[in-house]
Amino acid sequence: MRALLLAAGLGTRLRPLTNTIPKCLVPIHGRPLLDYWFDLLFNAGFERVLVNTHYFADAVAAHVHAGPYAERVDLTYEPELLGTGGTVLANADYFCGESFLLAHADNLTDFDVRRLLAEHSAKPPGCVLTMLAFRTDDPRSCGILELDERSVVQCFHEKVEDPPGDLANAAVYVVDPPVVDFIRSIGCPVVDLSTEVMPHLLGRIFAVEHVGYHRDIGTMEALSKAQREFPAP
Repeated sequence: MRALLLAAGLGTRLRPLTNTIPKCLVPIHGRPLLDYWFDLLFNAGFERVLVNTHYFADAVAAHVHAGPYAERVDLTYEPELLGTGGTVLANADYFCGESFLLAHADNLTDFDVRRLLAEHSAKPPGCVLTMLAFRTDDPRSCGILELDERSVVQCFHEKVEDPPGDLANAAVYVVDPPVVDFIRSIGCPVVDLSTEVMPHLLGRIFAVEHVGYHRDIGTMEALSKAQREFPAP
C-alpha cells in the first residue's frame, strides 16, 4: 500500500518558529515531526510514501533526500495549494487505482497503523473511507463525530462552541477509489476534503478509535504539551 502525507501548510499559528522552518520539520525531542510519520508507515510495511510540499519545499526535499527513507519517499510540489482533496486528485495515478492512506502530517501520533488497515479491511458494507478517531482534551478545536452502533459516522460538528462529545477526527484516513472518483466529479482542481467531500460521505465513513497519543502540534501551546507528553525516541 502507498500513503500520502499532507505537509504543504504554512504553519501560521506556529510563527515565529515557522518563519524559518516548515511545520512538518518542527522538532519534537530534537527530531523532525515528518520522521515520526516515516517510521510509523515504513515500519508497518508501506511500499512508498508521497509528501506534498509548498512552504519551504526545498528544505523538506533536502531533509527527505538526506534521510534513511530517501529511496522510498516521493515529493510533489504545489506552486499553489490545491487543498486536501485537490492534492489527492492531482496525484491519483500514484495510487494505481488502489486504496491508500492519507494523513495530515502536522499531527504527532503513535497510532497502530496495522490495526487501522485491518479494521478498514473489515469495515461495514457500503463504507468507502475509514477514519482514525481520538478522544480530545479540547473538543471545541476539533471536528467532533457522531457515530451509529456500527461506528459509522452520521454527523460532523466542526469546531463548534458546544460539541456533543469528545470523539474527534484524527485526520488520518484509509481511502478507497470511489472517494477519488467523487473528488474528480466535483470538476475543480482545488478541493477541500473536510468541507466539500466528507459531508457527502456521511453514512459511508467507518471510524476507528485510537487510544494512544494524538495531538495537532499547530500552536505553540500544543507543541509545548507534545514536548512534555510524548515519549522521547
